[in-house]
Amino acid sequence: MCERMRVLDRQRDRDKQTDGSPLSLFNMFIERCRTQLHVVLAMSPIGDAFRNRLRRFPALINCCTINWFQTWPEDALQAVACRFLEDVEMTDESREGCINMCKSFHTSTIELSHRFMNELQRYNYVTPTSYLELINTFKALLNTKRAEVMKMKRRYEVGLEKLESAADQVASMQVELEALQPQLLVASKEVDEMMVVIEHESVEVAETEKVVKVDEAVANEQAMAAKAIKDECDADLEEAMPILESALSALNTLTNQDITVVKSMKSPPLAVKLVMEAICILKGIKPDRVPDPSGSGKKVEDFWGPAKKILGEMKFLQSLHEYDKDNIPPSYIAIIRNKYITNPDFVPEKIRTASTAAEGLCKWVCAMDKYEKVAKTVAPKKEKLAQAEGELLVAMTGLQKKQAALKEVQDKLAKLQETFEANKNKKVELENQVDLCSKKLERAEQLIGGLGGEKSRWSEMAFNLGELYNNLTGDILISAGIVAYLGAFTSSYRQDQTEEWMDLCKSREIPCSPNMSLMNSLGDPVKIRAWTIAGLPSDSFSIDNGIMILNARRWPLMIDPQGQANKWVKNMEKANSLHIIKLSDGDFVRTLENCIQFGNPVLLENVGEELDPILEPLLLRQTFKQGGAMCIRLGDSTIEYAPDFRFYITTKLRNPHYLPETSVKVTLLNFMITPEGIQDQLLGIVVARERPDLEEEKQALILQGAENKRQLKEIEDKILEVLSSSEGNILEDETAVKILSCSKVLANEISEKQAVAEVTERMIDETRMGYTPIAMHSAILFFSIADLANIEPMYQYSLTWFINLFISSIDNSEKSEDLEQR
Repeated sequence: MCERMRVLDRQRDRDKQTDGSPLSLFNMFIERCRTQLHVVLAMSPIGDAFRNRLRRFPALINCCTINWFQTWPEDALQAVACRFLEDVEMTDESREGCINMCKSFHTSTIELSHRFMNELQRYNYVTPTSYLELINTFKALLNTKRAEVMKMKRRYEVGLEKLESAADQVASMQVELEALQPQLLVASKEVDEMMVVIEHESVEVAETEKVVKVDEAVANEQAMAAKAIKDECDADLEEAMPILESALSALNTLTNQDITVVKSMKSPPLAVKLVMEAICILKGIKPDRVPDPSGSGKKVEDFWGPAKKILGEMKFLQSLHEYDKDNIPPSYIAIIRNKYITNPDFVPEKIRTASTAAEGLCKWVCAMDKYEKVAKTVAPKKEKLAQAEGELLVAMTGLQKKQAALKEVQDKLAKLQETFEANKNKKVELENQVDLCSKKLERAEQLIGGLGGEKSRWSEMAFNLGELYNNLTGDILISAGIVAYLGAFTSSYRQDQTEEWMDLCKSREIPCSPNMSLMNSLGDPVKIRAWTIAGLPSDSFSIDNGIMILNARRWPLMIDPQGQANKWVKNMEKANSLHIIKLSDGDFVRTLENCIQFGNPVLLENVGEELDPILEPLLLRQTFKQGGAMCIRLGDSTIEYAPDFRFYITTKLRNPHYLPETSVKVTLLNFMITPEGIQDQLLGIVVARERPDLEEEKQALILQGAENKRQLKEIEDKILEVLSSSEGNILEDETAVKILSCSKVLANEISEKQAVAEVTERMIDETRMGYTPIAMHSAILFFSIADLANIEPMYQYSLTWFINLFISSIDNSEKSEDLEQR
C-alpha cells in the first residue's frame, strides 16, 4: 500500500508531493478519500428505524446532504406512463386514456390508503414501484390475453367454417354421386365385354404358340445337328491350323529386303530354286523354255525367270497371305507332293542354309500341302454342313413367318390387355370416387350431426370473444390496477375502488366490459373450481385473491390470521411436493435452496413484519445466466433457478405494518374472512352435523362436477384443435372426423352426467338451504358483535373460537328443529 502511495506521490505535481514518510502518505490517502470518495445512504423515513439511527448517529444530519424523495408528481407519472406504453398496440385516444387512468389509479389508491388507515388503522403504502408494477403487469397481461382471445376466437371461426363447408358440400356431393353411378355402370359393362374378347383372343394365341413351339423344336434340332457337323469340321481343321499359322508367322518375319536379296541372286542355290518352283506351281505360273545348260540342245523348263518376276511384285508376301488355300487345284497339289514334298532336299531346315527367306517360303508350301490334306477330309463334312444349313434356313424361314404371325396376334392381345387395363383402372377410379363421395357424405352427416348443435353456441362464443377482444384494453387495465394496488385492502374497499375505476374508464371512453370483474377478465372456471375444492372459500373476494396470486409478477405475502390461505396452498400444492418452512427453522435456507434448484413449491409460514434479508434476491427475482443455465445467488451460494419454482408467504398477524421496503418486494394480499365465506363454512358445519350424508354427497358432486367440467373443456379444446389443424377439406380426413365424432360422443355422455349431477346438486342445495338461516344468523351475529365494538371483526374475535362455540351449541341441542331459534 505504501509503495503504491509512493508511486502516486511521484506522479503528482511537484508542489503537491510529500517527503515520502508513512505519516505524509497516510495524510495524502485521507485527503484523496475526502475529495473523491462518495457514499450514498438510502433509508426509508417510515417507522422508527430512521428516527433511531438519527439519534444514535447525529453525523447523518450534520455531515450529510439530505435529499428527501417525495412521491412522484403528476408530470413524472405522465412521462413514465408515456414511455412504457408507447409501444403498446392501441389507438392514440386509448393510449392517452390509459395514461390518464394509470395516473388516476396511483393517486386514487393513495387517497384510499389514507381512508383505510383512518377507518381501520391499517397501513398500506403506494410507491413508484407499485406504479411501475401496474404498467408492466398491464403490458404483459394485455399481450397474453390478446393472443389467447384471438387464438380462441380463430379456433371457433375455423370450426364454424369447417361446419359450413361440410354443409355446403353435401348437396354437391349428392349430385356428384348421382352422376358417377351411370358412368360406373358403363365402365363395368365395357370391362365385362372386353374380358370376353380377351378370353377368345387368348385361346387363339395359345394355339398359335403351340404350333410355333413345335416348329421351334424342329429348328432347334436341325440347328444342333448343323452345329455338330460344323464343330467336327472345325476340330479337323484345328490340326492344320497350327502349321498354317506357323507358316504365316514365318512369312511375317520376311521383309521386302529379304525378297529383294533372293530376287538379286544371279546363280541361286538349288534349294532356293526348288522353293521358288513350288511357289510358281502353286500360283499357277508357267516356266520359261530355255536351252539345256548340259548342252543336249533341247529346251528345258526354267522357273527362275518367272520367279524373279513374282518376287519383284510389291504385294508378293500379301498374295501368299491371301492365297486361296481352300481351293488349290488338284493338279498343282499333285505336282507339289510328287516332286517337292518327297524331295529330301525340300526341308525347311536344309533350305535355311541356303537362304532364310527361302526357309519361310518353304514352310508356307509345306503348310499348304498339309492344309490341303485336311481340307480333303473336311470337304464331305462341309457339303453335309451346307446341306444341313440349307435345311435349317428353310426351317427358320417358315418359323420366322409363324413367329411373325404369333407376334401379330400377341400384339393384338397386348393392345386388348392395355385397353382392358385402362377400362379396369377407369372402373376402379370411378368406384373409388363413388366410395370416397359416399364416405364424405357419411362423414359430413357425422360432422353435422355431431357438431351441428355447437354451431349457434360457437357463433355466440366467437362474437363474444370479438367483443371481449375490443374490451380487453379497459378490462386488463383495471385488472392490472387491482393486482398492483388493491391486494392489501379488504373486500368493501376493493369493491368500491373497482367500481370507481370502472366509471372512470367508461367516462374516458376506454373500451371496457359492462360487467367487468377480475374473475371474468383473468379467471379460469376450471382452475377456480379446483381452488375451491382445495379449500379456497368460494366468495368472489377469496377467488380474486387466487387470481391475483396467479397473475402477479411478485411472490405473494398473504395476511392470513384465520389460516384459510395456508390451508388452500397446502392442499393445492400437495401433489407437487410442497415444502413448508419457517424463518425460525435452522435449515430453512438449505430447504429453500433445494426447492429453488429442483422446482418444488415452498410455503413460508408465520412471518413477522420484517423478512430475512437473505430472501431479498429471491423476492426481487435477481436471476442471471451462468454456464447456459438460469441461476440466482442466495446468501453465499449460487444455485440453479428452476422455472417451475413457486414461493408463497403467509403471516398470522391480524394487522401487520409492512414498511415500503418490504411491500414493494411482494404482492400483499388480505385473506380476510367475508360474511359469505363464514356463512358457507357455518352452513357446511350445520349440515355435516345434522345430515352428514347430504354433506358427503355434496362434496362428491362438487368433485365430480369439477372433473366433468375439466373433461368437457379438454374435449372442446381437442375438437377445436383438430378442426383448426386440419388442412384442406375436413371431409377427406377420416381420422379427424373419427376423432371429432368420438370426442363429441364422449362430451355428450359427460354433459348428460353433468346435467344429472347438477340436478342432484340443486336438490341437495335446496335441502341444505333449510339450514341456511341458522348459519346466516350466526354469521350476522359474529359480525354484529364486532361492529358494536367498532373494530374490525376478523381480527378482534377468533373465528376458530366462534366456530367451536357454534358447534358445541349444535351438539348440546336436543332437537334439530330448535337450531333456527338458537
